[in-house]
Amino acid sequence: MDEATPLDIAHAAMEADLGDDGARLRFYERLADSELFLLLNEEADGDNLSPEMFDVADGQFVLVFDREERLTDFAKGSAPYAAISGRILAGMLEGQGIGLGVNLEVAPSSILIPADAVQWLLSTLGHAPDEVETAIAEVSAPVGLPDVLISALDTKLATAGGLAKRAYLVGVTYGDDSRGHLLGFVDVVEGAQGALAKAVSESLTFSGIDAGALDVGFFDGIDQVAVKLAKVGLCFELPKPETKTYQPVIPGSDPDKPPLLK
Repeated sequence: MDEATPLDIAHAAMEADLGDDGARLRFYERLADSELFLLLNEEADGDNLSPEMFDVADGQFVLVFDREERLTDFAKGSAPYAAISGRILAGMLEGQGIGLGVNLEVAPSSILIPADAVQWLLSTLGHAPDEVETAIAEVSAPVGLPDVLISALDTKLATAGGLAKRAYLVGVTYGDDSRGHLLGFVDVVEGAQGALAKAVSESLTFSGIDAGALDVGFFDGIDQVAVKLAKVGLCFELPKPETKTYQPVIPGSDPDKPPLLK
């Protein structure tokens, strides 16, 4: 049997208790973060994609798989496809009344996701954190945060390789005496602050936790605050990006120029 994928594991947890909203949210988070292989009925024409459609009584669905081998198994051989992240694909389907057929017939995570659920996912991914500037008076070890949030942050930050060196989770007291928790990123790549803040916001949302439960900050490694974070904080090491000698252009790889369905 093939090794279970992150999507398989999240789907199994959701199916084990259909009343567990947290498990359902985590499945959709994995779906959004996964690279999906979209089955096409013809080779991509530049940024124009012509997906294979699956018609059932509940509507139309495009077919996606979280492993290339699974797509091949479903198609009974090689077939044209496009590799696209779940979040980009959700945006492509916005307002079209088309759902997602995920790993149909070839994996334990086989599921039909209706169009309204795709629309919900897109609106959830569209939430952005508020930006505030408040002076930090004191940092301390984090206490009282749920394990589900720690696990969610660990999983999410594993997908943010190369955007920062590391992050520290700490308790924080601000200059106005208000208290909370802060995830402080150290040595962030220029321009990546927004992506990292949104990743943290998604971790909170898909964990079923109020967004106000965690603030985000960005620091240079030589800052005094960063030194304090390293002393008392829970450290998350972000993976280093893989070095590749050749990187093909994949439809959907540029978020500012998503592919078009036709």
